[in-house]
Amino acid sequence: MRLSAKLLVMGALASAAIMPAAAEKLVMLHTNDTHSQIDPFDEDNLGGVLRRKVVIDSVRAAEPNVLLIDAGDAVQGSLFFTLFGGEVEERMLNALGYDIRILGNHEFDNGIDSIGHWMKMSDAELISTNYDMRGTRTIGKLFKPYTIKEVDGRRIGFIGINRDPEGLARVGTYDGVVYHDAIEAANAAAWWLKNVEHCDAVVAVTHIGYKVSDNIDDVTLAKSSRDIDVIIGGHSHTTIDPATEKGREMGHVVNAVGDTVLIAQTGKGARNLGVVEIDLETLKPSSRYISVDKRLDARTNADVAAVLDSFRAGVDSLNAVRVATSAVPLEQGSPELLNYVTDFVLERGRELAPDVDLAIMNRGGLRRSLPKGDISEGHIIMMMPFYNYIDVIEIKGSDLMDAFDVTAAFGGQGVSSNVRATVNPTTKKASDVTIDGKPLDPDRVYRLATIDYLSAGGDYMKPFTRGTKVAQSPNVIYDDLMDYMRRSNKKINPSGERRVKVVK
Repeated sequence: MRLSAKLLVMGALASAAIMPAAAEKLVMLHTNDTHSQIDPFDEDNLGGVLRRKVVIDSVRAAEPNVLLIDAGDAVQGSLFFTLFGGEVEERMLNALGYDIRILGNHEFDNGIDSIGHWMKMSDAELISTNYDMRGTRTIGKLFKPYTIKEVDGRRIGFIGINRDPEGLARVGTYDGVVYHDAIEAANAAAWWLKNVEHCDAVVAVTHIGYKVSDNIDDVTLAKSSRDIDVIIGGHSHTTIDPATEKGREMGHVVNAVGDTVLIAQTGKGARNLGVVEIDLETLKPSSRYISVDKRLDARTNADVAAVLDSFRAGVDSLNAVRVATSAVPLEQGSPELLNYVTDFVLERGRELAPDVDLAIMNRGGLRRSLPKGDISEGHIIMMMPFYNYIDVIEIKGSDLMDAFDVTAAFGGQGVSSNVRATVNPTTKKASDVTIDGKPLDPDRVYRLATIDYLSAGGDYMKPFTRGTKVAQSPNVIYDDLMDYMRRSNKKINPSGERRVKVVK
């Protein structure tokens, strides 16, 4: 078995913790991609950190061996993160008593120093198996490559697996982090835990996605593995519901030696609390969900609620300021919302520089729906929470065509109203691209309005990095959008046409 140099020193770096004995099972409660969802969701009244604590405390009261695990992206997506940068999330994670945590890609949003500043507060064990972070200023000493828990005579090993931050996180936010192949590192670490550390079971806590087009995902990991028993995943916001036939099929994948790997993931926002149990006699795992809903409101913890209340004034003030009115609800993921924002990017680009030809906006930059009726500053910031800026770049048509090919893997991205294209996610190719009714000319130089995250190669848009920046807005994009809405003073009612045709 080939081991990386990093794995050779794991024995000296890892830790083992002793849990109370005399139990028949280990209960692992888990969350992923909570994205700063401190309060329940507006649309379905599910989730909320105070409710989640009620469930966690109830399980701990009933079971002697409980671990609470988070699979990354605990931050970014609500006003609590925009205003306080991670402090609220760290306080709440500690209040809930998380035992094991890994990074998600959005933990990098405010940079390495921000991770170090807030995560040094964490009471949880922080693990990262395939990131070598010794070259960073602040977080190299916070993370271990794995941890081992001893429960009723059984040794359970845990590893943390992440995606390559390049092309995913903003350039400059992950300086000093060295990425090792996720699948290779996971399998090498699992082998080490089984054969050197003599673990009875290995749990991979991952933030690589359930099934992703580049095959660096939980399904690929499960199929290639020999020593991993459970994968607790995140990143793709996939709901694997073990109560349904489809969920059971998704959650059980046969590995390289014919054994079954259990995969669990809870979607996003902690609407449900995942539960994975390992029978300590047979080592057979199983999974289920516990709904985090309003029935728990009467039992919330007053002390934790008081801590949250101390942060609410700023959040409430942003939610109280109206900036626009929409004639229709604009759902996240809908063509209406994507079209509206991309057309705004084009208009703002044309204010920054003359002769802008088109705009491209990524779907992943739009994180929430906008309601019908009054839209507040808080709505806009939560819909576009990232510190992105609108760029205008000059780019050769051939490079722009390469960029459209990149968007094909995502099923297309947002394009302005004067653009049409066809994309094939399977072949990762785009075709029939027209701008103002004319075919894209590979020899022409175009002026493109987009966001700086994309122009720097984010979302794998490396072709954009071959362009030349012409202009950049001095304002964060959500401030530009609010100004645009106020100046237009019209009810929002965008087109729902699908400008990018998806074929398979």
